[in-house]
Amino acid sequence: MSFRKDQFFKENGVSNIHVSGIELSNYSDSELRKLWRDTLHEGIHGLCFSMYEDGQEPGDKITKEQVERRIEIIKPYTKWVRSFSCIEGNEFVPEMAHKHGLKTMVGAWLSDDLDKNEEEIKALIKLTKEGLVDIAAVGNEVLYRNDLTLEQLIAYMQRVKAAVPHTIVGYVDAYYEFSVHPELIENSDVILSNCYPYWEGTSIGYANSHMKAMFDQTLIAAARHGKKVIITETGWPSRGESLKIADASEVNAMKYFIDTQRWSKANGIELFYFSSFDESWKKDDEGEVGAFWGIWDKNESMKF
Repeated sequence: MSFRKDQFFKENGVSNIHVSGIELSNYSDSELRKLWRDTLHEGIHGLCFSMYEDGQEPGDKITKEQVERRIEIIKPYTKWVRSFSCIEGNEFVPEMAHKHGLKTMVGAWLSDDLDKNEEEIKALIKLTKEGLVDIAAVGNEVLYRNDLTLEQLIAYMQRVKAAVPHTIVGYVDAYYEFSVHPELIENSDVILSNCYPYWEGTSIGYANSHMKAMFDQTLIAAARHGKKVIITETGWPSRGESLKIADASEVNAMKYFIDTQRWSKANGIELFYFSSFDESWKKDDEGEVGAFWGIWDKNESMKF
């Protein structure tokens, strides 16, 4: 997840039909909360896994027991779990997910730290060979952050594909990166696209339409190569700062969750919702709003 300074959505070839989702004026607060809970209890395709408790952050070593506790909380509601790293306790996520009957999209976190990248790639290959990885994601928004060159990233992808040829391998980035860099599509088995109307400053009334347009833009680029698109992140914050006309609120977070789940299920689209638990450490990078993207709060209580 990351800031989007501008809207990158290109309208050429993409449907501009307004998809409004539920109408908030038709629901009282209690009715909306019930609809949100009912939607969650119906089950969702995938959840991005938040592993850090209050006071923890990336770089801290997380225990297997902590990971398993959180896996047990979310497992009644999702089929898949997505992780973002393969070291420092993140390696326990696919292990515990498989133990509890969930499928895994396992990410190697890549950055400009080449030594750390080597640890991540080796750990991803190891976990895959152990049968714990259903989809391997080699990097997350690396090009968006300008941490590596396209050539460096593709070399990592090709290395993983060669090491585990029978596993689905892809790369996660903002939806528009796949239109800009067709080489990513050529070197991916599946296209893993992050779609965030909030980070592009979209009002909640048009968020569902905007997210659909983001998906369509990736789909058009991927279709030329016959590749499937999975939405690897989308969500809406329940508290924090507004961004342009995108307001962070509990009501908007509930509406966005309901709308995305209805839309994805109706159209057979595989979608990972961001995120499972609130994580306080994100305030440092994203402001107050960064800490409030979870379905559960930082104390592991379901929000609504």
